[in-house]
Amino acid sequence: MKLPGYYSSGEFAKMAHITKKTIRYYDEHNILKPSYVNENGARFYTDGDFARLQQILLLKYLGFSLDDIKEMTISDDDHFLSNSLKMQLKLIEDRIDQLQLVKEVLGETAARVDGGEEIDWSRLLQRINLTGMEKSLRNQYQNASNISSRISLHSQYAQNPLGWFPWIYEQCRIGPGLRVLEVGCGDGSLWTRNADKVPRQLSVTLSDISAGMVRDARRAVGQEDSRYTFRVMDCQKLPEPEGSYDRVIANHVLFYCQDISRAAREISRVLKTGGLFICSAYGRAHMQEIGQLAAEFDDRIVLSADKLYDKFGKENGAQILKPYFSSVEWIPYEDSLNVTEADPLISYILSCHGNQNQYIVDRYNDFRSFVRKRTAGGNKLRRQGNSA
Repeated sequence: MKLPGYYSSGEFAKMAHITKKTIRYYDEHNILKPSYVNENGARFYTDGDFARLQQILLLKYLGFSLDDIKEMTISDDDHFLSNSLKMQLKLIEDRIDQLQLVKEVLGETAARVDGGEEIDWSRLLQRINLTGMEKSLRNQYQNASNISSRISLHSQYAQNPLGWFPWIYEQCRIGPGLRVLEVGCGDGSLWTRNADKVPRQLSVTLSDISAGMVRDARRAVGQEDSRYTFRVMDCQKLPEPEGSYDRVIANHVLFYCQDISRAAREISRVLKTGGLFICSAYGRAHMQEIGQLAAEFDDRIVLSADKLYDKFGKENGAQILKPYFSSVEWIPYEDSLNVTEADPLISYILSCHGNQNQYIVDRYNDFRSFVRKRTAGGNKLRRQGNSA
């Protein structure tokens, strides 16, 4: 007997224009489970399942593997759904940009063929390297999603009323007429969160090693704003002459560099005499309660394979920078998070660079219940974001 509001697997597959075999495969591999299974083993699905299926099919179309999709669609809660839809919108915008590039290259090539010109096919293929585009798209989704999860947790539960990005902006002491470089700009949040404070007479270069991040920053800040220039570049090898900038900003960036000393040397080189370098990092106690929480659920979970604060942090940052700058000052940013909801905290945990997904994805409902119990009365986390 069919239940009201439920679709059989055949009806469900027909609605989505896919086969029943695909539906069964998604069930068996824990990508999309039915909402109800009767005593005879028949699967039944709801409209909510259909919305989730549309996400899966879209991500599959965009080139993600089913393992990636399983992690991206781990929950159907509103918090996760909203973040997922926003990230998927960015992916579609990126795909449009990439296909526009392909269209332009093919148009140029056709014109050259019509004109009897010789074609450099190797260079053509490099320009429209679709394999590279797909890889970049996948990496960009993960990077943007991870950054969004981290910023969201701090924005919602931070106890310091000023907020991280306004505080960092204050440390930069930005005034009219200055030339500013931000390395590792991410999605441009430093500038969008302080838009009302940015002088009209200013020259800002937003840079990142990730072309996808630069695209996100350009969209968020607005490429029509003449104060901003957007560039893909590596802070370990800056293509700028000496003394180019009054301010250089590296917000939680240096500990990701392969050669931090080289990055510091390059930043010092492009900084004007009397200029200011503002970088942020954190110490060993930063957000350690989250790691402890995850380990309580499964002691095999390690949220960070690399201890970034050991590469560059509160305890050793000044020593690393001193050879390249005349003076180094450590300025603490005092804050804590009082987290009262599970979903933003789970998003943060899943965004970490450790092995957590290996132990959480297949036990997600158990993990969510565990975190919900722990956050029911509030879960206070120490934050050690600081500026040097």
